[in-house]
Amino acid sequence: MSSSSLVNISGAMQSVVENFQRHRLPLLCAAGLGVTAIASWMWWRKKHVELRKVGTVSQLLIYPVKSCQGISVQEAECLELGLRHGKLEDRHWLVVSEKGQMVTGRQEPRIVLISVTGCGSSLCLEAPGMEKIMVPVDQPKNNSVLDCRVFGLDIQGRDCGDEVSSWLTTYFQSSTPYRLVHFDPNVMKPRKAKNVERPFREKDVIAYPDASPIMLLSETSLEELNRRMENPVSLANFRPCIVVSGCEAFSEDGWDDVSVGTTRLKRVMACGRCILTTVDPNTGVMTRQEPLDTLRTFRMSDESLSHLYNKAPLFGQYYGVDRTGTLRVGDPVYLVVHKA
Repeated sequence: MSSSSLVNISGAMQSVVENFQRHRLPLLCAAGLGVTAIASWMWWRKKHVELRKVGTVSQLLIYPVKSCQGISVQEAECLELGLRHGKLEDRHWLVVSEKGQMVTGRQEPRIVLISVTGCGSSLCLEAPGMEKIMVPVDQPKNNSVLDCRVFGLDIQGRDCGDEVSSWLTTYFQSSTPYRLVHFDPNVMKPRKAKNVERPFREKDVIAYPDASPIMLLSETSLEELNRRMENPVSLANFRPCIVVSGCEAFSEDGWDDVSVGTTRLKRVMACGRCILTTVDPNTGVMTRQEPLDTLRTFRMSDESLSHLYNKAPLFGQYYGVDRTGTLRVGDPVYLVVHKA
């Protein structure tokens, strides 16, 4: 290296040192203010917010295809649109009619017998009397994007092809074709939950769920229901995403603000139950009676809330996602208590 280069480098280093010395006080003050702000926030939080353990996550369930069987996972990401495990996203696939109308257990009760598992980069669908079929998770971008309707609201879905369409049509013994579509959050616009149920916030969005990205239910609430019934029912009748143990029955009714893992959830409203709960998950037969009849004897809303729930009994709680993150089976569930 030449002597002139060394002189230039030395001069540059001296300039850096002089600049630091000149600005050292403002820089140190700024750093001090940052540390002070963080410390102040932690002090405020400790003084004004209390985390009170109310239960433990006992199950996490993802239902890739709406109304089909769920998948139990040990951990999941909690995103704005609900739970995700790998490439399996909660209720991001939907069976539709030829005209794009949703097909659920209300229209085709035997859909609850279709099992869905993740097989590498594909969904594996199996049903009684049918050969299993593999459906690629990532559908070709040139596949048709269909205009669909879910509870009267418009939403799109990418068609998953003729092979699975034929499989579904055969299984349901339908005279008109059924198709499977996939919601792609990168290119498609989600539904606003508040357009389904008014208490939801502007920020709460959903793909194909009924109304909410997260539904939470406690094991003890199910136990209390079954204690009143002649023939017990299972979690599969109610299709929760997060199941909690270690709490009193229906205590989730009052969990307005909860922290689980690195996620934060905000309770919006109770889940009003419909005839889908009367489809036996083991037989695919709809009775239109239990467990709704029993729930109506002790889980009806106050008359002041009849404009929200009408005559639907309440079981489980709907949540919006305030902070995305990760949660696992075994995670404590904390009620966030805001102190005066």
